[in-house]
Amino acid sequence: MENPSFKSWSESAPRLVAVAAGRAPADLVIRGGRVVNVHTREVLDDWQVAIADGRFAYVGPDAGHCIGTQTEVIEAEGQYLIPGLCDAHMHIESGMLIPAEFARAVIPHGTTTMFTDPHEIANVLGLEGVKLMHDEALLQPVNIFTQMPSCAPSAPGLETTGYEITPDDVAEAMEWPGIIGLGEMMNFPGVVNGDAKMLAEIAATQDAGKTVGGHYASPDLGPAFHAYAAGGPADDHEGTCEADAIARVRQGMRSMMRLGSAWYDVETQITAVTEKGLDPRNFILCTDDCHSGTLVNDGHMNRVVRHAISCGCDPLVALQMATINTATHFGLERELGSISPGRRADVILTDDLTTLPINNVIARGVVVAEGGKVTVDCPHLDWPEYARKTVHLGRVLDAVDFEIAAPEGANSVRAKVIGVVENQAPTKALTRDLGVVDGLVETDEAQDVCQIALVERHRATGDVVNGLVSGFGYTGQMAIASTVAHDSHHMIVVGTSREDMALAANRLGEVGGGITVFKDGEELALVELPVAGLMSDAPARDVAAKADAMVAAMAQCGCTLNNAYMQHSLLALVVIPELRISDLGLVDVTRFKLTNLIEEH
Repeated sequence: MENPSFKSWSESAPRLVAVAAGRAPADLVIRGGRVVNVHTREVLDDWQVAIADGRFAYVGPDAGHCIGTQTEVIEAEGQYLIPGLCDAHMHIESGMLIPAEFARAVIPHGTTTMFTDPHEIANVLGLEGVKLMHDEALLQPVNIFTQMPSCAPSAPGLETTGYEITPDDVAEAMEWPGIIGLGEMMNFPGVVNGDAKMLAEIAATQDAGKTVGGHYASPDLGPAFHAYAAGGPADDHEGTCEADAIARVRQGMRSMMRLGSAWYDVETQITAVTEKGLDPRNFILCTDDCHSGTLVNDGHMNRVVRHAISCGCDPLVALQMATINTATHFGLERELGSISPGRRADVILTDDLTTLPINNVIARGVVVAEGGKVTVDCPHLDWPEYARKTVHLGRVLDAVDFEIAAPEGANSVRAKVIGVVENQAPTKALTRDLGVVDGLVETDEAQDVCQIALVERHRATGDVVNGLVSGFGYTGQMAIASTVAHDSHHMIVVGTSREDMALAANRLGEVGGGITVFKDGEELALVELPVAGLMSDAPARDVAAKADAMVAAMAQCGCTLNNAYMQHSLLALVVIPELRISDLGLVDVTRFKLTNLIEEH
């Protein structure tokens, strides 16, 4: 059950003082454990913890004076007590789950605090969508703070979204109780070039005394990077190598190193700490994007901490990067992130600091998970009808909509091709020579080139933009379609068969969003995502099972990429180099300009 007695520090301070002094009994005492102190980076053997009003009252060698007749006592029996884990940067929508079901999925893994940027739903439903995510987040038995999305669209002039976020929207949201700051500032060229709208959003956040999230997805660490840092972003998670991590912390930013379902950027950056010896206080761990299959089968922030340790990081340092460093970054060091008096009583019991089994999870003084099972309710909002009917194709699509016409009289063409890079967000701008049959550009299985199309789904225009992509390894006649298409969230269809591409697109229009895989005219898998075309309100295990079937169907079509679906969903992300697709055409992200699909001979 939830903790109705959880209070703010100011409300609970008199009782916390009384409990610590022995004048009043605690609600809960944990004894016989080994407390991990992330402030001093030490393990304190046989220390005891007393909790009252959902907060730590006493942390010391003997809490016997805090125990009364009604005090619950947990015998830790030598287990380590570590602070609840914090995810510093993430998108709940990437889990294909609404906030309540996402919370239910990650609580058993020891995640008790999340800093979420709902810019996915912002692109579909605007400020109202953000408010729905914010409101459901506040209902949960763990801490979910919301960052107000900054960039919808992510790259103005290069894409069209369902809604746009304005500086006025940002200023309004800064007054909401669960807003912790501004979501990742993806329009880094806008900041670098002094765009008035972007700087106004940053100013509204700074004026509110809140944290500005960063997103500098460029390898250029010259004047442009320094200009971006001067623009106000306080952190960045787009680094992919040691030099990126070092550059960010040297500019006073926090380097957020991510391990998501498809992003493996910890190992290449954590050497800044483990080998170069930089101060670890400015390094933070996060997930960014984790789909439901990862959450159910592999874990969440516990997975990231384990990975950091396996990369050579001291376990206590890795825990700091997932607890106190994060809390400090968001100005919450006195509120959470450590097992210390006054803080929210978020604590994990584990047998080992390296393998990190999560035995028990306590959030705000209440046991929320035991032995991998959630023991509390995670309340849902009543999601309105307008949030469930967001796929508007305008018409039934046909195979002809996915044709790529060649220049008149051409027998072959040289075309630009989006090159997928396994386990990384950036793509490569490739060129390939392709054949022409009956005036239409053909895909080429031998060169691993298939078609990609972006189908407009917000305004029922019926528009389809066609391009080419390489790296998935698809064979035979197939198609996969998804209404998850970061960040504009139109529909992306990838395939080798124009007929199957039309079938897949129409299927998602019929079910109101999700992911589907077709092969030889038959549907192999379907993941329904009825909320904004991005999320399901079903339990994570059910969604993960369908997602697993989807991944298996992709493999049946010849795909061998690790977490290929995450790569698929990012092909319209026009703020990460080098080549992407949008509703306006093919985008050269190295120059932030539209470009032609077919090159002139």
